Amino acid sequence: MHRASNQHPMSDTVYVLNGPNLNLLGLREPEIYGSNTLDDVASMLEDRALELGVSVDVRQSNHEGHLLDWMHEAFTEGAKAIILNAGALTHTSIALYDAIKAITVPVIEVHISDPTTREEFRHHSYVGLAAAHTIQGHGVKGYVEALEYAAKL
Repeated sequence: MHRASNQHPMSDTVYVLNGPNLNLLGLREPEIYGSNTLDDVASMLEDRALELGVSVDVRQSNHEGHLLDWMHEAFTEGAKAIILNAGALTHTSIALYDAIKAITVPVIEVHISDPTTREEFRHHSYVGLAAAHTIQGHGVKGYVEALEYAAKL
């Protein structure tokens, strides 16, 4: 039986994974999330990544399993880091918590709004329990801050 090694060659790629409803960024509750779209965020990140000497792979899915598969892929591919905005799954997904604990790729949790100032059910983060770092309440600039943090790892 062949066993895969836990040691994967390190790449300079930072995966940026976005969960449910983030495809509606710019349209959904702009008073909370602002008017920038996810494409705007991807462009900002690509520009900053070029300056930092890293690359970004920006993805979005409304399906929890896709986020899990992409986290496993980032691990297998030896990604530098994962920036994860899991959306509402942040507050419900033990599977995301388990995935973060299972991989060695550092995960940086990002929230556009500050969940601790919102509804009570948003105050708990399973993602945050396992993430290496959390940035919240800085609007879409939080993604750039997360990328700068990831580049230093």
